Amino acid sequence: MTQITITDVYSIGAPIILALIFFEVFISNWQSKSFYKAGDTYCTSGLLFGNIIMGFVIKSSIVAFHFVLYEYRFFDLMSSMPIWLLWVLTFILIDLVFYIYHRMSHRVRFLWTVHMSHHSSEEMNFAVSFRQAWFGPISKIPFFMVLPILGLDPLMIAVAGVVSTLWGVVGHTQIIGKLGPLEWVFNTPSHHRVHHGSNPEYIDKNYGNLFIIWDRIFGTFEPENKPVEYGLVNNVNTFNPIKITFMGWEKLFKDIRNSESFKETIGLIFGPPETHSKET
Repeated sequence: MTQITITDVYSIGAPIILALIFFEVFISNWQSKSFYKAGDTYCTSGLLFGNIIMGFVIKSSIVAFHFVLYEYRFFDLMSSMPIWLLWVLTFILIDLVFYIYHRMSHRVRFLWTVHMSHHSSEEMNFAVSFRQAWFGPISKIPFFMVLPILGLDPLMIAVAGVVSTLWGVVGHTQIIGKLGPLEWVFNTPSHHRVHHGSNPEYIDKNYGNLFIIWDRIFGTFEPENKPVEYGLVNNVNTFNPIKITFMGWEKLFKDIRNSESFKETIGLIFGPPETHSKET
């Protein structure tokens, strides 16, 4: 079992993230870039608060569920490979599962109603990374449950998951340009700015979290060649986190009530969002 805990990761990572935010605010003010706007930041805080509450309620249950699944694992990886290689494998497989989950969150309508909250900001800064969906922790369960079944240690999954999440914060900024050779392997700020773009050529691109290799392999990669227009195709025009959280569900349920067949209902729930994966 791993000796590194989630507390250890947060104790190191949280001060770094806060320092990055303060530095970005300083740069924004110094260069008169207006990367931060009060209403948008307050909205992000509200979405983050709901996500934290939901995570707090179910986090221990998820870890316990993973331990149950781990008892039925297909492979005994802990005894078949060195710990350093197991860590590498854990990070790689978490990122692959995240890619699949993230891509489906853009292409399956009921998952998009959850994930849309994260793309609702028309800004791009480190704080936007905290604009997390309230029901995100629940929507991830069916995807990440495969990891303990494969034989990955649940505690290592939890720790590596937090590290990957903190890395995701780094991608949400405009103050870091392209990073040379790192652009080929990692999901850099340049790549993730594309993901948050509503430009036609940027929609549904660059799903990776830690690595960009999945996008290159599966044909969803797009380089940052034009200035990015942040936000949704149809922006929410509100800073109310409650409204943003439920507006997609409200429209989905309305469409279901008006559907004319069971087949149409299934298509509304599991099919792609009506016109665009970034349309509300």
